Amino acid sequence: MPSPDNDTSRDPQASSLEATPRVEPKRIVLCYPVEPHHIKAIQAAAPTAEIVNAGQERVAEELPTADIFCGHAKVPVPWEKVVETGRLRWIQSSAAGLDHCLVPAVIDSSITVTSASGVLADQVAEHALGLAIACTRRLPLFLQQQQAREFVRRPTRDLTGATVGIIGLGGVGRRLVEVLEPFRCRILATDYFPVEKPPQVELLLPPDEIQTVLSQVDVLFLTAPLTTATDRMIDATALATLRPSSILINAARGRLVVTDALVEALESGHLDSAAVDVTAEEPPAADSPLWTAPRLLITPHVAGQSKHRIDAMTTFFCDNLHRYLTGEPLANLVDKHLGFPERL
Repeated sequence: MPSPDNDTSRDPQASSLEATPRVEPKRIVLCYPVEPHHIKAIQAAAPTAEIVNAGQERVAEELPTADIFCGHAKVPVPWEKVVETGRLRWIQSSAAGLDHCLVPAVIDSSITVTSASGVLADQVAEHALGLAIACTRRLPLFLQQQQAREFVRRPTRDLTGATVGIIGLGGVGRRLVEVLEPFRCRILATDYFPVEKPPQVELLLPPDEIQTVLSQVDVLFLTAPLTTATDRMIDATALATLRPSSILINAARGRLVVTDALVEALESGHLDSAAVDVTAEEPPAADSPLWTAPRLLITPHVAGQSKHRIDAMTTFFCDNLHRYLTGEPLANLVDKHLGFPERL
């Protein structure tokens, strides 16, 4: 299925536009948790611009008068008004996912959009690996036993030597391939751009061949972005295609998976277990069946957390800001109709 671009924190994927200087912005609005030294770095990259740290509290108010926006608004934003104002020229998402800003008005506008794909690939891949190991080695079960003061051996499973599927071989997916290498897994993958196959990957297929991957894997990792094509793609049919006793790991977006279908697959025993860092509704409602689904591990959307997260995002933005001001190709330039950067 579609995926974010390669890890651009290492090898930026740039647009094919010729280098032409752009008008220096007068106002840059930020909406990610920056500290004074981050603002200072951004100011140094654009000395004449006003840097506005809007946060979630003021982003809706400040966006219509922004020339550049960097962040991830988690509150309602008047995107149609922003587009109608005609001032905003560039959105630099502080997340790999773009569902927060790729609304119809923005898609149909001349606003340039770039993603943060790859900036946090290390952290998300590490978390996804941790979730998989938690499932195969039965850590949630043993923690429950510990709380009950039970010391009972239970059967465990191996990640080593397993057949693994990765849906979305972008920045996170490709980093996941690297961290899985010591486990000697057989790796199958799908991606919207099935090119540049890593040597560790046995098979890299386009998204319409996802069934081939689902039918063979012991562990399925979801690392694709949320787009119209991936929304609810892991439904009852997809889950039924998975081998009995397979494991599902979702470190991407909650809406990739149909919640009721996942719960049913766990309750029926078709899935061995599952672990999700994301849910369709965050947090899940108090009466959501996810809370009581058997053999399901939930972490509260923390895969991208890191003490270096804001530093890494600011460094990436400053580099892209330099590119913008000098007319160089932008890293992670998004095809707004696809919903993610294009990899050629």
